Amino acid sequence: MLSQVRDLDLQLLRLFLTVVESGGFSAAQGELGIGQSTISTQMAKLETRLGFRLCERGKAGFRLTPKGEQVLLAARKLFAAVETFRGEAQGMADKLLGSLGIGLSEALDDEVLARVGAAIGAFRRRNQDVQIELLSAMPAELERRLLQDQLHLAIGYFSGVQNALDYRPLFEEPQALFCGRDHPLFEQAGFGAESLQEQDGVHHPYRFIGADEPWQAAASSARSEQVEGTLAFVLSGAHIGYLPRHIAAPWEARGRLRALLPEVLGFSVQFHLASHRGRQPSEAQRAFVDDLLGAFDPRV
Repeated sequence: MLSQVRDLDLQLLRLFLTVVESGGFSAAQGELGIGQSTISTQMAKLETRLGFRLCERGKAGFRLTPKGEQVLLAARKLFAAVETFRGEAQGMADKLLGSLGIGLSEALDDEVLARVGAAIGAFRRRNQDVQIELLSAMPAELERRLLQDQLHLAIGYFSGVQNALDYRPLFEEPQALFCGRDHPLFEQAGFGAESLQEQDGVHHPYRFIGADEPWQAAASSARSEQVEGTLAFVLSGAHIGYLPRHIAAPWEARGRLRALLPEVLGFSVQFHLASHRGRQPSEAQRAFVDDLLGAFDPRV
């Protein structure tokens, strides 16, 4: 009895199909490229493996037994399934599959979001069937999720001190120090950086970039981790603080904000593409990184 299907069994079944489709042993010789005696020997091996006769052969001609008819139907189903599997497997060899979790820092510039969108568009034009999830969060939360394998990639301004993470420079975000329309400095002209020393600045608990800020507040009664909170404090007229230029631009245009000595006190924050260095990236992740780096290539 046939308890397991081996490669030899598949070869014998293919021979059986050829014999049936050719109309007998003699007619199958040319198709198989072997002699009639060899075909007969191979058929006998298959019948031994199955435990029953498949066909009658002799002077009366070639004809299938009832069980042979059933084996013929089953063999055709088997090889149709094998062919389906082969086609699907071949398709998968060139197809990106799986899922991608991508984290984004909050309040990104429209141009940055456009480039991320361009990268997604380029990725979708590949041969792929990948589920993509986008998540916006603070940098600390993005790093935490990367470390816990809840994200594959993240774009943000990071500390760079997580040894388990790999950081690749992606773009820079210009920053400037601002005051609101109701702040005493808004209409004042001709002041220098020393005039700002006693101003109440907005403290950023997670803004490790604070060490790079050209202006440091001597005192602060305002605290915000998020850009929106900093903006609200600055608009109040009671505080000054650093804001991304793209966030401040519409408020400047309406006369609600003023950049303070931007040539002296302005600076840029380096944003990175972060991933877990200890995790082997999938084909889909590597392809998306290529598309993302291409979208942010300054030569494009």
